[in-house]
Amino acid sequence: MEKFTITADLDIYKSIDELPEDVKALMGDAFTARDKAYSPYSKFSVGAAILLDNGEIITGSNQENASYPAGLCAERTAIFYAGAKFPEAKIIKLALSAKSDKHTVKIPTPPCGSCRQAIAEYEMKQETPIEIYFMGETGKVVKANSISDLLPLIFDSSFL
Repeated sequence: MEKFTITADLDIYKSIDELPEDVKALMGDAFTARDKAYSPYSKFSVGAAILLDNGEIITGSNQENASYPAGLCAERTAIFYAGAKFPEAKIIKLALSAKSDKHTVKIPTPPCGSCRQAIAEYEMKQETPIEIYFMGETGKVVKANSISDLLPLIFDSSFL
């Protein structure tokens, strides 16, 4: 038997105030998107904002459905729209923020597994890493330099 260890290098900011100005603005766009979420069932709203290499900012929010699998997360809403509208553009940065109607979300909330896989697909397609910043409603912000920091054993087209 062989054993190996997986590690991730993440940067943790004490608050949004410590972020670089461009990321702070992008996170503000994620807040605005979060406030447009449709989450009547979970009462958990997520907003995403993407900076593309062409300077465009694309936002998305989670959109729920009574048939739970039919909904879509904020990250995939934004990523798929960016891919449809600007298919040649590269995603440079992704900012995420989550909020609950039930309590204050103080813990940085990373993308779910399905969103990590979608981010991985676009990162592999564009052959450059995507910086991912995520937070709750308030408090610390975590930065991953690439989806591989959050999904180290990526499943991609090389397996097919």
